[in-house]
Amino acid sequence: MRRRKPFRTLWLAALLWTAAPPAHAADDPALYSANAIVTGTDMRQRPWGFAQCLREVLVKVSGDPRLKDDPRVIDLAEHADQFVTAFDYVDLMAGIKKKDDQGSYDRPHRLTVHFDPAKIDQTVAALGGTPWRGERPVVVPVLLVHGPRPPPYVLSADIPAGAEQRGSFTTWAGAFGMAVRFPSDAELAAWGASADRLPAEPPPSRAGEAVVIGTLDWSETLPGWVGEWRVDWRGADHRWGIGGVNYDAAFRDIVRGVVLLASGTGSPD
Repeated sequence: MRRRKPFRTLWLAALLWTAAPPAHAADDPALYSANAIVTGTDMRQRPWGFAQCLREVLVKVSGDPRLKDDPRVIDLAEHADQFVTAFDYVDLMAGIKKKDDQGSYDRPHRLTVHFDPAKIDQTVAALGGTPWRGERPVVVPVLLVHGPRPPPYVLSADIPAGAEQRGSFTTWAGAFGMAVRFPSDAELAAWGASADRLPAEPPPSRAGEAVVIGTLDWSETLPGWVGEWRVDWRGADHRWGIGGVNYDAAFRDIVRGVVLLASGTGSPD
């Protein structure tokens, strides 16, 4: 059995049993809820689902992606049920006939968990952070994609080949409490972005947007996707990247970097 260090046990006990401050209206209630895919609706995976959702919510509310893997948060997630106000399930196979008895309880479900805003805010403060209030920038990706099969393309709002990738990017943006906007083909052409080249400098951002320019290349030798990103944030040029991953992880890396910059909690460089 894993033994916790004494200081961590004391910190957790103090946090869990300290009276929460009076509840208040959050800027965005969606920041205090999250989803996880679990098997069935019983207790086999409910604690795990609660734990994953709590870690996601602490990241969304604080604007600090590093909290997800913070040892204090991992331990705290074992007591996630003490922060939950409500939860519900959606059967992802609803409408599909059950083939046997096992199919009645082993079906995948989307577990949605809602947490107490006051307790979450208190936890963020105890972790040394501050709830990230106010407007959040919309992530605008300008990505030249070289996939395992030609031709290359820019991930626009219109390109049919990018449908699944747009869905993945949108999902990961939501996991960080962010929104994404994909430029149209016409907008990309005006910026000088095409399947042959990208602009030398990031295109100008609209108010409330963060334009990320980069390349996403498939590598057979790794194997996996290799991404290089660049964003001009408040007059400073930031560059970072990732390699040997699926495109879900690549898009997560882009959003994570923007969140670090916009929330002021760090830098992706």
